[in-house]
Order: sequence, then structure tokens, then C-alpha cells
Amino acid sequence: MRVYVLLFNVGTDNEGIHTIKLRQPDTEDDYQDVVLAFEQEDDATRFALLLEAQDFPEATVEGIDQEELEEFCESSDLVLQYVTEGMLAVPPASNIDATDWQIDGPPLEESEPEIPNLDAIKRRLEGLL
Repeated sequence: MRVYVLLFNVGTDNEGIHTIKLRQPDTEDDYQDVVLAFEQEDDATRFALLLEAQDFPEATVEGIDQEELEEFCESSDLVLQYVTEGMLAVPPASNIDATDWQIDGPPLEESEPEIPNLDAIKRRLEGLL
């Protein structure tokens, strides 16, 4: 059987599969990465569009053999969750900023954390001098 997943950077060395983090009650970890396997291509496309509406990078819907996907998830320590026809899959309300892949290819550079009111803090510290 063929199922549909969301991929990023298809055909590059930086290709990645979309996962979501879900709380797994019967695991040692609090959260596990879950791959959604859509039964219908239209449902996968709809989910990809919902992700884009949340400012997520554009995803490609790709058909894959179910058994091949099951083997991939097992070897990658990913949980596989099927989205059957008629289920309404909705992306989580928040996305993580860091991914294992990047839109442009190279890994993200570390950036300084954003500090609210940084200018006000600087002025107060300068006033102490």
C-alpha cells in the first residue's frame, strides 16, 4: 500500500521528513518524534498547506511504500502514525525553531538568544558606571 509523507529539500543531501513531537505515555522519553503517514494524498497536501500558513517551509508531498516507511521509522527510532481518510490532521499550535535539516542546506549557526528589553537593560548598566 502507498502512503504519503511530507518531505523537505527533496533530492538534496539535506532532505528531511516532517515529524511532530508527541507525548508518548508508554516510553522512557517524555516526547517522541512522530512521522505522519497519510492514506490520502489530498489530506497530506492539506496538512502541508496548514504548515505553510504557520510560516513553516514549503513541504513536498511524497508517496512511499508503507512497508518501506515502517522500516525507515523503526531504524530511525521514529514513531509512525497513520492518518486515515476522513481524519482531520491539524499541525501543533507551535513549531520548533531548530530542525535537523535546513532550508538552504548548511546547518544553522548558533545565534544569540533574544532578550526582551535589551536596550533598556544596557542603559541601566551604563548608568551604573
